[in-house]
Amino acid sequence: MRDSGGAALVIALILVMAAPGLATDWPQWRGPFFNGSTDEKDLPASWSQTQNVAWVSPLPGPSGATAVISNGRVFVTSMVKDDHDFVALCFDEKTGNQLWRKTVGTDSRRYPRNHMVSPSPVADAENVFFLYGNGQLVGFDFAGNTLWARNIETEYGNLALMFGYSCSPLLYDGKLYITVIRRDRPYRAPRADSPLDSFIMALDPKTGRTIWKQQRKTNAFDEGMETYSTPVPFVREGKAELLTTGADFIIAHHPATGAELWRFEYWTRKVRDSRIIPSLVTGSGLIFGTWHKHKGVFALQPPGNGPAKILWDFDHAAPDCSTPLFYQGRLYVLDGMTRGKVVTCFDPKTGRQFWQGILGGRGPWRASLTASDGKLYCICETGEIVVLRAGGDKFEILFEAKKDETPIRSSISIANGRLFIRTAENLYCVGK
Repeated sequence: MRDSGGAALVIALILVMAAPGLATDWPQWRGPFFNGSTDEKDLPASWSQTQNVAWVSPLPGPSGATAVISNGRVFVTSMVKDDHDFVALCFDEKTGNQLWRKTVGTDSRRYPRNHMVSPSPVADAENVFFLYGNGQLVGFDFAGNTLWARNIETEYGNLALMFGYSCSPLLYDGKLYITVIRRDRPYRAPRADSPLDSFIMALDPKTGRTIWKQQRKTNAFDEGMETYSTPVPFVREGKAELLTTGADFIIAHHPATGAELWRFEYWTRKVRDSRIIPSLVTGSGLIFGTWHKHKGVFALQPPGNGPAKILWDFDHAAPDCSTPLFYQGRLYVLDGMTRGKVVTCFDPKTGRQFWQGILGGRGPWRASLTASDGKLYCICETGEIVVLRAGGDKFEILFEAKKDETPIRSSISIANGRLFIRTAENLYCVGK
């Protein structure tokens, strides 16, 4: 991370989240630095059923959520196959032994290519927080004791996203952040007597109490009002901002109060379906966002000496689902659904392409790229896994593998010298 103030943020994160002197955890769905990367070394570039697999633990059903790792624990959220229940699970990081399993709720609602367990959990060094597609939000300590529970949908109305609520929570600077950026009138039950609002809110992770709730207004309409993205912190000039995207705007909020600091309308030609799936990523002092449905990726210069403005954009092989990756001073973008399933490596400041290559595979690549140790890790919904060399001037595949445990929509987590790969049936720990 090289944006203004980024060095201080990295140092703080390592002090809080890293094992003493050795390794770094993966406590949120985009990792310890909120950009899809970490600083782990000596990671496997290849493996097989008998080589470099530390353990395999069965899971009760599928999920699009990414496993998070903190303080010797691995946390996973899951549906229960052939049932309507959803559960929170905790595994021992070293052995893969299941330490506890909690049934959090049940809901019969189903969505195309989605379910109730797409939000990833988030953890600090002592507690973990799970959020579900029906609005159920619960905190546990590492022993599996319930700290508190509440339901965002019960309190604030139908979450009202066409393909089901999927925004992961964010834990940052002692606060738990939740976004609900939604259509103002629900598609299906529960109905609303008046238009629904969109908002971002901060909770006390110890008690679940609301610290603040900030309304998020837009001039978008219908499905264009929706986002599936997660907020990200952005540090510049020693000050933190909380960024959200969706409903045609990037908006920065004050982390302590929720107050809107600035906004940028990235999509001015109002259309019915301008919903956003990928989250933002920051690096080199810039903010990288996406337009809807493969319309493009862009680099936004935040307001400072002048207003916010787009420095460059790219509309070929742009993502619909996958969040871009910032790693070692480069930006990586995955279009996993069209144009041959392409990865592109950019200079983040200028938009110049270093290389572009085709992943192939039978199905879509909906999971986001992750990276460390000079490697990029990619996984396909139909089970293909590709490891790419990061950096350089050419597209280079280091390793390819296949898992017939589909569908696979979870990004690969990286922590403490190992990879954590979640399929629809198992959790794999790959490494020495």
